[in-house]
Amino acid sequence: MNKLPLLLEQIRQCQHCAAHLPLKPNPILRAQSQSRLLIVGQAPGIRVHQTGIPWNDPSGDRLRQWLNCDKKTFYDESRIAIIPMGFCYPGTGPSGDLPPRKECARHWLTPLLAALPHIQLTLLIGQYAQQHYLKDRRKKTLTDNVAFFSEYLPQYFPLPHPSPRNNIWLKRNPWFEKTVVPALQTICSKLLEN
Repeated sequence: MNKLPLLLEQIRQCQHCAAHLPLKPNPILRAQSQSRLLIVGQAPGIRVHQTGIPWNDPSGDRLRQWLNCDKKTFYDESRIAIIPMGFCYPGTGPSGDLPPRKECARHWLTPLLAALPHIQLTLLIGQYAQQHYLKDRRKKTLTDNVAFFSEYLPQYFPLPHPSPRNNIWLKRNPWFEKTVVPALQTICSKLLEN
């Protein structure tokens, strides 16, 4: 029996950290039991919170470029599940959005991942996803995690966050778009075929 629809309904009604959020809880995630690729980011930004559509912002545009993936494929839940570390907008701090709240991972990740038996690859976008999933396998820096991405295959593929805030990182690390992005596109194109 597919327990995922009920689980997603429960998550979308979640109030575990409501008292700590700047806005009303609006858990944003997408998945179907047959999803093959899992995208794990940080938490929704304000624009995503307002629209209810994950990666519906300049970061999402860049991520789709990295994947060489159009919006139709990207939002096809039978192919791609999108489950961030935090499901609700966490608010803003002095240098951008606050870190994702930990309640989501604590309460929901284990049953969610158990309900996704066909995931073949998980994209770990940013430091929070890499800390959680790679645990003691991760390198000292996010840059090293990304540079040595092949060590985590076939299960994980670590990536920097595609936010415009990371333009400086991308300029300092031109190898990323020359080496890592083509490898990512090759792997994901095979995975997302039909």
